[in-house]
Amino acid sequence: MGISIWQLLILLAVVILIFGTKKLKNVGGDLGSAIKSFKSAVKDGDESAQDKVTQEKTQADSSAASDSATSDSASKDKV
Repeated sequence: MGISIWQLLILLAVVILIFGTKKLKNVGGDLGSAIKSFKSAVKDGDESAQDKVTQEKTQADSSAASDSATSDSASKDKV
């Protein structure tokens, strides 16, 4: 009870008659460029999120190292 190939062809013919091939070509090109820019934005977002996590790890490691050095110097002062 689905759509047959003939129904799809008739629908395509009606759409081409209404909008014209030039308009449909422009819409297809616009849609393609929108998808491409979306994919690049998602990729850039993933890279920046990974960079942010790396920076946070580096800061946490450096603060842990400075805390360790501070506690070592404090224990040496007590001795």
